[in-house]
Amino acid sequence: MSWPNIDDDYPPIRYHGDQGETSARFRPAGTPADLVTPSGGRTDYLATKASTGGEFGLYRVRMSPEAMGTSTHFHKAMSESFYIVAGTLRVYDGRRWFDASAGDFFHVPPGGLHSFGNESGEPVDFLMLFTPGAAREGYFEGIGDLAGMSDEERIAFFIHHDSYFTDMAKGPSARSWNPDSAQ
Repeated sequence: MSWPNIDDDYPPIRYHGDQGETSARFRPAGTPADLVTPSGGRTDYLATKASTGGEFGLYRVRMSPEAMGTSTHFHKAMSESFYIVAGTLRVYDGRRWFDASAGDFFHVPPGGLHSFGNESGEPVDFLMLFTPGAAREGYFEGIGDLAGMSDEERIAFFIHHDSYFTDMAKGPSARSWNPDSAQ
């Protein structure tokens, strides 16, 4: 059977069969965390560059009350979006800090300065979406090794993972992630 072309406001057709295929993927809610932080937070790799063919990366982050944040940075190759599931995440949009709460959405296009952290004293649960997909798992898992790296190794790590901090030698912990240091 021949189907008519789809509308111009859709991307080009990438599946050319007429019957469909069995290729969906399900991740149950009870799946163990892919990454557990020293402060007790967890990150679930819901959809990775590998599992989406590079289309996007989707991660669920449950940040503990004791968790730090990340200092001001930007990405050159991807956008980053946040959807708050529960709790309050403090976010910086390059101009100001504000509290993002359950149901709020925060989008940062490539090049957009941003920062975030948890200063609420309560856990926060949020989704992070990267488009197009990037192998962020290596970044998340490598953060714990930054203290043992030389400045050159740290900078190479950040550039490899498309993370450009306002202080590249220190990276995510430059001074602090708090509102006073994001200028």
